[in-house]
Amino acid sequence: MSSVVSAIKDTIPLSQFNRGMAGKIFSEVKTHGSKVVMKNNNPEVVLVPPDEYLEITDALNDYLLLTMAVKRMESYDPLKVITESEMDKRLGITQEDLDSIGEVEIE
Repeated sequence: MSSVVSAIKDTIPLSQFNRGMAGKIFSEVKTHGSKVVMKNNNPEVVLVPPDEYLEITDALNDYLLLTMAVKRMESYDPLKVITESEMDKRLGITQEDLDSIGEVEIE
């Protein structure tokens, strides 16, 4: 029964936007959370507060990075690891090159 109540509370017909109620709908989304906008009895879009959207996208990015890390670890071979100085030699980078770069700012 709670899913029926939730569906009634969390859906908005597209016609309400056409009647100039967008401001009221946006306020409801900010106060009460996301809403599904229906068009011809089908979900058209989901309205989500900005903080919730950022939380969702951050979680998705974290998941994608974790998935990538797990996949990389599957082929990790400690016998193939080389030191930074060995990599510098292979790439022809000297300590003088590194010193000339100066301070690097990471955000």
